Amino acid sequence: MVATLLLGAPWLARADSDPLQAHLRAGACALLLRHAQTVPGIGDPPGFSLGVCSSQRNLSDEGRAQARRIGKWFKARSLQPRAVRSSAWCRCQDTAELAFGRHEVWPALNSFFDGQGGEAEQTAQLRAALGRLRAGRFDVWVTHQVNMSALTGQRMTMGEGLLVNAQGKMIARIPFV
Repeated sequence: MVATLLLGAPWLARADSDPLQAHLRAGACALLLRHAQTVPGIGDPPGFSLGVCSSQRNLSDEGRAQARRIGKWFKARSLQPRAVRSSAWCRCQDTAELAFGRHEVWPALNSFFDGQGGEAEQTAQLRAALGRLRAGRFDVWVTHQVNMSALTGQRMTMGEGLLVNAQGKMIARIPFV
């Protein structure tokens, strides 16, 4: 059974009874985080370039605020990811930086929407990395809906997280609203 954990739920405020915190502290899991809310649109404009943020669809003001709220939630609970990995897209890197103040770009998290990248190869890399996660530590991976869906079979909204274990099984959905 997969739980949906809401940040605003009263039980999330109490560390002693929070199943999400318990899973993260136990480790051997990754929080897959879809980038925060963007300006309206689907995909990126024609001719966009990964190295040029102004050519991409980027975070909206609400998305930047959403990413900061995500970071505050983790900080208030003294939850520190072992690694924060991100797609090379600016909206993912900005989400990671605003939430966690750090990130490393990992091409396996890059979008393969509309024929970009290689879905099978990237998903295999993600599964292999999940299998190497160890107890007591968790990772945060900021990526795109297509990557998360390929790995879990789930669809999610911008700013929503999926907690998955080392076997790739989804433990919880977390709508960071």
